[in-house]
Amino acid sequence: MALNNLNFNRNYSIQQMQDILAGNRSKVSTDKSTSPLGQSFEEILAKQKEQASALKFSKHASERLIDRDIDMTDEQLERLEMGTKKASLKGINESLVMVDNMAFIVNVKNNTVITAVTGDDEMVFSNIDGAVIA
Repeated sequence: MALNNLNFNRNYSIQQMQDILAGNRSKVSTDKSTSPLGQSFEEILAKQKEQASALKFSKHASERLIDRDIDMTDEQLERLEMGTKKASLKGINESLVMVDNMAFIVNVKNNTVITAVTGDDEMVFSNIDGAVIA
């Protein structure tokens, strides 16, 4: 029977269970350090943390960058990310982050830029609880 000697203290993927039930026990890896895709838990966790920490731009912010012809250099984007991290460390939820002559409203918790303006635009900001000049 396919379920003989099955380790019930182990979690099996659906694919692994299908292989076991089909009698293809040789395909079932007993290595607990890697997933069925060949990545270790540490690699998957690091990738998830990296994706979660990447600064995102809302649809509205993306449209404002295009509408206002705002081009950012890699260095400016890095400063915006660092400003967001500084705001997070200070416990700020909604932050104004200034980079050169550009202003960004950032939802720090979601790591998302909400809107962007340049020095040419009217600069009145509301509903923020902190500011960072990066």
